[in-house]
Amino acid sequence: MPFARLPNQAKDANVYHGEPTGRPQKPRHDFSGHNARGLTLDFRRARLGRHSEGLVALCNVRKGFMKFFWLLYKNVMRNRRRTLLTVTSIAVSLFLVTTLLTLLNELQNPIETPASALRLITRHKVSLFNSLPIAYRQKIAKVEGVEAVMGAMWFGGVYKDPSNFFGQFAADTEQFFQVNADMILPQEQKEAFLKDRTGCLVGNSLAKRFGWKIGDKIHLKGALFQFDPEMTVRAIYAGGSDLGSTLFFHWEYFNEGLNNAGFTGTYTIRARSAQEVPKIAEQVDALFQNAPVPTKTETERAFVLGFMSMLGNVQFLITSICSAVIFAIILVAANTMAMSIRERVREIGVLKTLGFYNDRILFLLIGESLLLSLFGTLLGALGARVLYSRLDIATLTSGFLLRLDVNPEILLTCTAVGCGVGLLAAGVPAWRASRFPVVDALRRVA
Repeated sequence: MPFARLPNQAKDANVYHGEPTGRPQKPRHDFSGHNARGLTLDFRRARLGRHSEGLVALCNVRKGFMKFFWLLYKNVMRNRRRTLLTVTSIAVSLFLVTTLLTLLNELQNPIETPASALRLITRHKVSLFNSLPIAYRQKIAKVEGVEAVMGAMWFGGVYKDPSNFFGQFAADTEQFFQVNADMILPQEQKEAFLKDRTGCLVGNSLAKRFGWKIGDKIHLKGALFQFDPEMTVRAIYAGGSDLGSTLFFHWEYFNEGLNNAGFTGTYTIRARSAQEVPKIAEQVDALFQNAPVPTKTETERAFVLGFMSMLGNVQFLITSICSAVIFAIILVAANTMAMSIRERVREIGVLKTLGFYNDRILFLLIGESLLLSLFGTLLGALGARVLYSRLDIATLTSGFLLRLDVNPEILLTCTAVGCGVGLLAAGVPAWRASRFPVVDALRRVA
């Protein structure tokens, strides 16, 4: 006799072995013939069902994100004047931070080429401003591992006006192009420069800056030396670790103008391989250790960084300025968010009555601050990258800086700073507003 159906039991309840149950039971399957094919189709439908459920969940997340994004956007654009001023202040501040970080990066990371990694600079051990005897060249050339060596003397002349500053060197031309293998210029210009004792070699950036062409006359007025050379542009090079911003002329011409003084400022050495660079530096300095004029030999990168260290502790200065700017912008953004939240206390109470939890309200308020700060950060940082990529930095800085390259690492750093500004600016006001009692919020008048 079958069991009577319970009143609260569904009509389609499964009966397993003649016993009523309150939940569906797993049916027994026949895995043969048509039933096996039907079971396979069931499995496929179940699998598609699970995939469709994931797609539905993903669409719901996307819809929720877009819904809250537009809510954030509407709240941010409620007071457009305040938003514009806040975004502008953040953009200007992050533009300054980006500029300072880029400047520090350029000073600490000089331009390097594969050829510059093989070059060493030998100077006077006491000071860069002391000269070296020209006789040292032959002794350095005999050191094991040295492929080529040349002497160079900083001239420091004036071209038309003292503000027209650029690098000027009287260089030994015998092995000049072996040492500076990263310079790119036609072979006929190389030969013309080497043959003309009063000829000069200028970089393409420098030639563009002053409008020089092959065959032009250049007159420099000596500032450090009583000698005013008059030269002819015989070659224009591109590339090099100076990005084409230097002028070179013959050391023999310079030496004759000084009545055969017989000295040079530094020696530039090209090593056969990068592994031999440290050994060459030690051997050259040991060679003149007990000489009247001792030397100090270091890589080209170390030499440039040592020259920049004469400017003082630039890193501490730039870091201090960036910290002050970031602190100021945090105060500005915090004041803006505090005013915005204080004006909307009653609205927050209404949201709570509609079912918004404290965490969601906190998310909305902090999201507004992050949206403002990120927009200002991207505007300032990307604006700096675009601007500096289009400016001739070498001309604007009179050759002190060759470029200002805002790299991706600096952009990520500035983006992180912008996010930190947004979180710190809205953290305390948003947390207090999200914990405000509903009754007190509805009674509050801004």
